[in-house]
Amino acid sequence: MEKKKIKVVKFGGSSLADANQFEKVGAIIRADESRRYVVPSAPGRRFSNDTKVTDMLYACYDLAEQGVDFSQALQNIKDRYDAIIRGLGIRDFSLDEEFRVIHENFSNKIGRDYAASRGEYLNGKVMSAYLGFPFVDAAEVVKFDENGEFDAVLTDRTMGEKLRAMDYAVIPGFYGSKPDGSVKTFTRGGSDITGSIVAKAVHADLYENWTDVSGFLMADPRVIDNPVTISTITYREMRELSYMGATVLHEDAIFPLRKEGIPINVRNTNRPEDPGTMVVESTCSKPRYTITGIGGKKGFASITIEKAMMNAEIGFGRKVLQVIENEGMTFEHIPSGIDTFSVFVNQKEFEPHEQAIIAGLHRTVHPDLIELESDLALIAVVGRGMRRTRGTAGRIFSALAHAHVNVKMIDQGSSELNIIIGVENRDFETAIRAIYDIFVISQL
Repeated sequence: MEKKKIKVVKFGGSSLADANQFEKVGAIIRADESRRYVVPSAPGRRFSNDTKVTDMLYACYDLAEQGVDFSQALQNIKDRYDAIIRGLGIRDFSLDEEFRVIHENFSNKIGRDYAASRGEYLNGKVMSAYLGFPFVDAAEVVKFDENGEFDAVLTDRTMGEKLRAMDYAVIPGFYGSKPDGSVKTFTRGGSDITGSIVAKAVHADLYENWTDVSGFLMADPRVIDNPVTISTITYREMRELSYMGATVLHEDAIFPLRKEGIPINVRNTNRPEDPGTMVVESTCSKPRYTITGIGGKKGFASITIEKAMMNAEIGFGRKVLQVIENEGMTFEHIPSGIDTFSVFVNQKEFEPHEQAIIAGLHRTVHPDLIELESDLALIAVVGRGMRRTRGTAGRIFSALAHAHVNVKMIDQGSSELNIIIGVENRDFETAIRAIYDIFVISQL
């Protein structure tokens, strides 16, 4: 007997903001019977200056903590859900009892995590009623320890046992529970993380992450007009781009899937015909372009230590980093030469500690010179295709020189998967456009 395919589908807040969006989601799920496990977020913004339900819940709970009457604020939240229920035409279903319990728990000041989690919980209830799928409270299957740390082993076992006995289910994202039964939320990217946990627990064939973009873009659309969508990207490439600001998927949502070798398909709820981006462990398919994507961030400073014969001094790099660590800071990148050692750090974090770090370096490694430079940006050019292509760094230099961009630093990792370029903040957008043009526009 042929094994039924299993897809876990997660929908973001913009995909579930109102009844119209819910209908799009329902059509997507019903179009493929293998979409069996659904992970919804809380309703997002319906228009640009709208408020997310999660933010409404936080504000409502703040009133409760202050001892202020929060009844109207909670009613406003209920109105959002009631409008969705009416718009979907769901009969014999209401959230009256759920909101009565929420009111009681808010009055008892049960906690901000509980308050925040109710957006996903309530949307899961609506989704369950709309689809006719069983509802599974994430508090029953997503486990944290008494210190609030996620318990991956217990969750995988508990969730696996629960869902393997169910052909279909709705499991709200973002939260779980501690041993005492209290609700605990993930810190960031919560619904994405829940989706990946569900996919791992049921040994899914594919995890679909539905959002409001048609996959990963090769560059930031705020810098490049209508950038090309990446058709296939590896986990390693995505991690490099995510580190440099690409935020379609949260990093913590990747690891459970990568461990199981489960591919991710990032899709657009508003354009379901678009194939989106496939995120895979590895692939034989050759990318269309030499590079997969460009990411970057502003706001760095560099500390350059110069000392003759430093390369012969055992422990020099460790001592430099220890000085930075002693000030409670992390570093971003470390390019080095024979007699120079540079550390790129977050400028805002560095500025309050700069004099202490300079003094510490003088005491610890006795440099010939320390030079600071501020207002820098780092750009990552990422792509598995660079391994097989000669002259990639040369093309980058040529493009930046033609655009009159002064390169402050360039470094290629040993994996040949990425090249990091340092430029001034003011040249950031110009540099990205120049690199995009030489590798993408010129090949269209």
